[in-house]
Amino acid sequence: MSDQSSSKIISETISNTSNESGNNFGFIESVTDINNRKDNLIKTETVGHASVKSIVPLELLRHIYLPQKPHDRIFDPTTRTISYLQPRSYLPVNSLIQGEKKRILVTGGAGFVGSHLVDRLMLIGHEVIVLDNFFTGRKNNLVHWIGHPNFELIRHDVVDPFLIEVDQIYHLACPASPPHYQYNPIKTVKTSVMGTINMLGLAKRVKARFLLTSTSEVYGDPEEHPQAETYWGHVNPIGPRACYDEGKRVAETLTYAYMHQDSVDVRVARIFNTFGPRMNENDGRVVSNFIMQALKGEELTIYGDGLQTRSFQYVHDLVDGLILLMNKDYMEPINLGNPDEYTIREFAELIRNEVNSSSKIKTLPAPTDDPKKRRPDISRAEQILGWKPRWPVKQGIGETVKYFKRQMEAGLIG
Repeated sequence: MSDQSSSKIISETISNTSNESGNNFGFIESVTDINNRKDNLIKTETVGHASVKSIVPLELLRHIYLPQKPHDRIFDPTTRTISYLQPRSYLPVNSLIQGEKKRILVTGGAGFVGSHLVDRLMLIGHEVIVLDNFFTGRKNNLVHWIGHPNFELIRHDVVDPFLIEVDQIYHLACPASPPHYQYNPIKTVKTSVMGTINMLGLAKRVKARFLLTSTSEVYGDPEEHPQAETYWGHVNPIGPRACYDEGKRVAETLTYAYMHQDSVDVRVARIFNTFGPRMNENDGRVVSNFIMQALKGEELTIYGDGLQTRSFQYVHDLVDGLILLMNKDYMEPINLGNPDEYTIREFAELIRNEVNSSSKIKTLPAPTDDPKKRRPDISRAEQILGWKPRWPVKQGIGETVKYFKRQMEAGLIG
């Protein structure tokens, strides 16, 4: 079925539903319209880097995560029911020749960061296989690609072995927010250790390039500020955060052991605090907590005195960095983060102002081993990758607030 005919069916379905229910749901913009506008979009705002052919019009990405109307469903607020629309069309993806098109495995690809990476890889034109056990990931983050000839979604836990022929592996699978990774600390350690062994073993077997998404948590509560890749960290190995911190440190150890012993082609990204659309509204992270509390008119909760600092990067910048690193001939760890540093209290006030909320700020006791300072030294990323954050934090917050508002309006979160 052509894009034009399928788009016509979708628009007719919406029109009929609107007439029958008496609700004006509006017209869903067709993929054909987006396709026709693609040349103009390329001349405007973009993300990605020409050096690795990853440039994508920003409007195409926004069409996915900030649609004016849902692409695949109609929500009736009076009855609180959802009607799913089929058949469907897909956004236009680049047509790569056989030598350029890669088969890419993304573990944890249904999660917050993983789904944005999948969007970018799909639009670039690659074949993408996603593995996810859906502990924190959501199928809805990828529903717009399900059925696409270049896309495959597999429910699988990386703790168990998995065999497939691929060219690249982005290994993101692991719960990343404190409430999630502390919910089952043994499982978190097993995911970081056994899951990484399984994916490295796969990379060795099929000679795929392997990228581990590590974390700034390997630096623990740092005694060096800002944190460079040469810093070894200050981590409590038996504290409540150790299952994640030490799990990722062991994952890095495994990655370089496979590189030195078995010549596996590896990359390691140490990711600092990241935010953006598709964050889980109840994952306990600073950004999602503050936005949801402000939208509901609740008090904004700060743990400790609020003077501890964090450095927040928007998800598009992170995805740019991951793709650049995967396609660069460099094997040492690289920090990916935004060096702009805020206190937690400053960030709460920034979000409160963006939401235009009158919510007050309240403080609670600080959690155990909560880092007092966190800011990346990105000199290596700038020098090796030619990468630095391009999204101002305020602009990213604006998009993230829009996302949560639309999720609430659609009845998907409350």
